[in-house]
Amino acid sequence: MTSHLPVTLIGGYLGAGKTTLVNALLRNAAGRRLAVLVNEFGTLPIDGDLIEAEGDNLLSLAGGCVCCSFGSDLVVALGELRARVAAIDQVLIETSGVALPDSIVATLSLLPGLKLDGVIILADAETVEQRAGDRYMSDTVSAQLNGADLIVLNKIDLVTPERARAVSDWLTKTVPGARILPAQNASVPADVILGSHPRPPQCQHQLPPHQIDNYQTLSLAIDRPVDAKQVARALVDPRLGLLRAKGFLRCLEGGLVSLQIVGRRTYLDTAPAWIDGPGRLVCIGLAAEMDRAAILAAVRRCLLDQDICSS
Repeated sequence: MTSHLPVTLIGGYLGAGKTTLVNALLRNAAGRRLAVLVNEFGTLPIDGDLIEAEGDNLLSLAGGCVCCSFGSDLVVALGELRARVAAIDQVLIETSGVALPDSIVATLSLLPGLKLDGVIILADAETVEQRAGDRYMSDTVSAQLNGADLIVLNKIDLVTPERARAVSDWLTKTVPGARILPAQNASVPADVILGSHPRPPQCQHQLPPHQIDNYQTLSLAIDRPVDAKQVARALVDPRLGLLRAKGFLRCLEGGLVSLQIVGRRTYLDTAPAWIDGPGRLVCIGLAAEMDRAAILAAVRRCLLDQDICSS
């Protein structure tokens, strides 16, 4: 395995909240240096107070982040970005409202040095069922939803709680295996959306105070080598209620590997050079859905009763 630059795809139909989510991630990157690629600058109005400089089709943003447009040529834009911006931890691609995730995923799979971290699709709680049944939009919306690892069910504050639950149930049936995140104003913890690890000394996985009530974390310390692929397979079981898991494991061959899980997608990679010590994982889920006991049991089965410590 070799180290790759993680890429997160953020999609959804027009008005679902993609722009709001991207700006929120830029504000709460927790030390990560993000690069945002959009179809055109006009489709993603980056909040003005985040912009530090502009020139040559590149916005320099606060916190070492950047933003540029790719128009119709994503491959060229990604190549230019990597050549011009050396210090980037993760790339966000914000698609147009009619883009299909699978086609972009297929493109990324052909590019060396990149890895798909996850596909995040936003849906408007008020309109998603209507859009999915529209004679002109249904194919696009269905393809977007079915390509998702995580579906952010946005604007739940604009419908009744009963309606929000009904739409969430409909999505669960419509997109088997995808994880559903209810949200207001696209407010989702960055650690759920972004797989890259903040650089030291900000590498603790702590949720912002205003988001703790809806989410919980489970931190695991694993002091012995383990089959990392087996752990990854165990943790994508939807019955565990996990949204995201990330961390490092000492593999059976002795080296440290990075494990990333977003919804139903997993990825193993060589751990960054600055990571050392025993294995550790952090698991994140909705407080009402994450089954801590089941997660511990699943990991223990992989470890064959080796020692783990949780918090």
